Amino acid sequence: MSTYSEDKRKVTTRRFQEMKERGEKIAMLTSYDFSLARLVDEAGIDAILVGDSASNVMIGNATTLPITLDQMIYHARCVSNGVKRALVVCDMPFGSYQGNSTEALASAVRIMKESGAEAVKIEGGSEVKESIERIISAGIPVMGHLGLTPQSINKFGTYNVRAKEEAEANKLIEDAKMLEEIGCFAVTLEKIPAELASRVSRELSIPTIGIGAGNGCDGQVLVLQDMLGINKGFSPKFLRRYADLATVIDEAVGSYIGDVKSGDFPNENECY
Repeated sequence: MSTYSEDKRKVTTRRFQEMKERGEKIAMLTSYDFSLARLVDEAGIDAILVGDSASNVMIGNATTLPITLDQMIYHARCVSNGVKRALVVCDMPFGSYQGNSTEALASAVRIMKESGAEAVKIEGGSEVKESIERIISAGIPVMGHLGLTPQSINKFGTYNVRAKEEAEANKLIEDAKMLEEIGCFAVTLEKIPAELASRVSRELSIPTIGIGAGNGCDGQVLVLQDMLGINKGFSPKFLRRYADLATVIDEAVGSYIGDVKSGDFPNENECY
C-alpha cells in the first residue's frame, strides 16, 4: 500500500510554493467522487484536481464543454468530503468565466462556498486576464492553465501538441509570466514541448504542473481513471498506466455473475 507522505500537514497554496523552493516535486491526480478521493488522499497525494474531465470519464461526453457549473460543484463537494490533507482544486467549466469578469467571480464564489474546494483552475492567458484578476482580488486562489486547453477544442480543432511554433511558444511564455504577475499560485502546462515547459518552469517563481509536458515541470498531474487503467480507450504518449483495473473489475464482476447464476452466492456463512 502506498503511504508516501513525509509531511502530514495540510497542503495549501503556500506549501505549493515551499515545495518549489526546496525542489520537491508536486504529485497531483484528478478525482471526482468521495470514495476514490479518500483513497487517493490517504495514499499521500499532494493535490487533487476536480477536473472538467469529469465530463468525459464520469458523464461520457466527447469533450469537456458540456459539463455545467452545478455539476462541477457537485463533484468537488464529493471530493472535498473525502479529503483531509491534499489541496483540492476545482476546474471552472466552459462558459463560467470567459468574456464576463463579473460572472467569472460569481462562478468562482459559488465553487468556493458550495463545494469546499480550496482553489479554482482556469484555462487561458491574456484572453481571460480580467476574469482571473477579479477572482484573485476576492481572495480566491487561481491555478492557471496554458498549452493545450481542451475547452478551446472547437477553436483549434485538434488535441495535438501546442506551442511547437516560435510565435505560439513566445505567447505561452508571456502568458505564463502574466499569470504569475497577477497572482496565480501555480500554472498547469498541458501537452507542450518538454524543452519549452522546462524553460517556463525555470523562469517562473510559482510552481508548474505538467501533463504531457516533460519532467522539467515542478509537478505532474494525470487523470485517475487513465493511470489506473480503468479507461483503456485513451492512451496518449505521456500516459503511464500504474494498474490494470479494467481487467480486475471485469474478472471480479464475471466471478460474481457466475456465483449468483450457480447459486453459490450467498452461501451459508453469508446468510443471517
